[in-house]
Amino acid sequence: MSKPIKLLIADDYELIRLGIRKLLLKYTDILVIGEASNGIDVIEKAKKLVPDCILMDIKMPGMDGLNAVIEIKKNLPEVVILMLSSFTD
Repeated sequence: MSKPIKLLIADDYELIRLGIRKLLLKYTDILVIGEASNGIDVIEKAKKLVPDCILMDIKMPGMDGLNAVIEIKKNLPEVVILMLSSFTD
């Protein structure tokens, strides 16, 4: 059996992070290793936790997800980053 994918969730809404985490509980091949609430937080946690994948909101306070991707890829070029958005405009 292969090791689970280490996932970091980044979204400024706690309820969204909780919902994603709960949805992923049924998958034994995905391990949520942390959560971040803004762009600066996700950069710091990515460096510390070294995830395989980051599921990140595009619009977050402090630093948006797009700029956070640029910074994360400088240190962790191999990490897979999936962007999400709940824009309704």
